[in-house]
Amino acid sequence: MNKYRLYRLLTEQQELKDKRHPMFEKNRFMKILMWFMVLYYAAILLLMGAMLPMGFSGMYPGVAAFHVLDGALPWLLLVDFWIRFIVQETPAQQVRQYSLLPVRRTFLMNMYLLRTAFSAGNLFWGFMLVPFGAICVLPLMGWGGFLSWLLGWWLLCVANGLCYLLCRALCMKSFLWLLVPLAVHGGIVALMLVPDKNPLDMPCTMLMYEFAKGSLIYIIGAAALIALFYWANYALQMRMVCNEVAKKEEVELKSTTQMNYLNRWGALGEYLKMEVKLRMRNSQVRMQFLVGIALIVFFSVVQYFSDVYSGAFMSSFVCMYDYIILGMMTLIIIMCYEGNYIDGLMARRESIYALLRAKYYFNTALLIFPFLIVMPLIVTGRSSLWMNLGYMFMTAGVMYPMIFQMAVYNNNTLPLNQKLTGKQGNTMQQVISFVALFLPIALEKLLVLLLGDVWGYVALIVVGCIGIATHRLWLRNIYERFMARRYANMDGFRASRNS
Repeated sequence: MNKYRLYRLLTEQQELKDKRHPMFEKNRFMKILMWFMVLYYAAILLLMGAMLPMGFSGMYPGVAAFHVLDGALPWLLLVDFWIRFIVQETPAQQVRQYSLLPVRRTFLMNMYLLRTAFSAGNLFWGFMLVPFGAICVLPLMGWGGFLSWLLGWWLLCVANGLCYLLCRALCMKSFLWLLVPLAVHGGIVALMLVPDKNPLDMPCTMLMYEFAKGSLIYIIGAAALIALFYWANYALQMRMVCNEVAKKEEVELKSTTQMNYLNRWGALGEYLKMEVKLRMRNSQVRMQFLVGIALIVFFSVVQYFSDVYSGAFMSSFVCMYDYIILGMMTLIIIMCYEGNYIDGLMARRESIYALLRAKYYFNTALLIFPFLIVMPLIVTGRSSLWMNLGYMFMTAGVMYPMIFQMAVYNNNTLPLNQKLTGKQGNTMQQVISFVALFLPIALEKLLVLLLGDVWGYVALIVVGCIGIATHRLWLRNIYERFMARRYANMDGFRASRNS
């Protein structure tokens, strides 16, 4: 089989991966919701592309509107970088299933790197840039300048995506590598916000203007930057994948924590111990927890030192994100890690019910961490106490019951320690994540509009308390539905355990 036919075959398999997943195949609503979310965000970008020229045209006398947008280049690239953590996998995560086949790993890595670097996702910003450029760039620079300007944006997005792939691979190797993009991006944000005049505004404007003029040296420079990031990704991910597939790892002795104070709770206490040790001993779960804490601290620091999130929508989004992120990272894939030892869990009567209760109590207790982290913001008046209480209780009483429903349908085992070559979540889980991120904001805005600021958040607290008070009822319902389809779920866990 030649390389072209092999490429076509692997591409078809990649496209069928999500479509053939049992949860996604049986749920037509999730398919419709997925396409709705894509069209929804595309429509938002289209609206922004049509409306921003009017807002930018008179912002600075004598300055073209597209120069104003070009000056905001760092902001767009920063947003693009961090969004990729939610929606994009590293190529190494897609190589494992072919590691035992007579296919050269170098071919697989190059293929997935090229498909990831030049994927259609890098064109998504075009929904905003094309109408914006058609209104602002085309009349001034002509078709050549308009297309060159779009090419410059696209090349920078590709380079940004490859930079993300490199950072994510390093972060999977060690959590401390996450400090590098946080420090670099934090320095860039501080450089743009702290001085009275943004020193990056003019260089970014001139860079994009050179792209619009079709300057060959700048296009070659961007292509060289892409090639450099590509080579770094290839070298790093090939080395890390080979080590992980070969099970090459450093083993160090660790002391065992007994947590005897939980023994008084019987089986529930044992499962609470398991939740703690799941995050302490398994690198994949520990990474998720530490990343969640780091994101909460990052957003809190940005809120404390700047007003970038002071808007009504962004303040609500960041507040809600702080409380839901720790639980959502593990609960959206609830039972997937337990699929590694599901047979042992099913050996005892109602052990799954005790496990679900332990997961709910543990994740509810974790809500104290974001509350303590944002306490300086509450004290200084940069964040509302009622808003924080409302989202904290709504997360425990409304959002957790919704996300816990995934325990009935998840039947795909995820590895506990494999970071690069381990399987990832499916499309349905990603869609549920987006719903969990934006549904609370819609409910909060509705209640605040109807009842006012304070009483709207009081209503959120009351609704959350009702969900918390009735947790045994809805957890029992989830348990009974899980047991009704236990054999199908166990077959899925076993089949995907070593695939």
